[in-house]
Amino acid sequence: MISNRITVFLFLFLIASASLSCGAQGNGRIKKFETREFTIEREGGGNVTIMAEIAGSAPERAQGLMYRKSLADGKGMIFVFERDETLSFWMKNTLIPLSIAFISHQGKILEIRDMKPGDLNTLRSSRSARYALEVPQGWFERAGIKAGDSLFPGDL
Repeated sequence: MISNRITVFLFLFLIASASLSCGAQGNGRIKKFETREFTIEREGGGNVTIMAEIAGSAPERAQGLMYRKSLADGKGMIFVFERDETLSFWMKNTLIPLSIAFISHQGKILEIRDMKPGDLNTLRSSRSARYALEVPQGWFERAGIKAGDSLFPGDL
């Protein structure tokens, strides 16, 4: 009888622990990502630097910029994929408007699109890409960056 109570107690404890840990992430806990400086070379000349957090694993890409309340100009997140593919993004639990650049494996910016906070519609790249760079909405335009410019992803 005592062992049954202990078993039930342990089972309930494990369920409660799992619920609390899942809830902490769902309630806005923000994961720390590795951050690096990247250079974007404009086709017309000149370079722009950006400090970007790196989302290289599936769980990091799934978390992305969720729950952030702000993102300063000159900051962003680069999503790194293992191979070229049509990339899909949505804005679930994302509180700030973003612009996204889809980038080839050679670093060429293929296209830039805007995304609305909380939008559950899927935004897909029009071509296969290896990277996606999210920044505050309008930053690419303010920095004079457009499709055809190149980001140097280095050893990502």
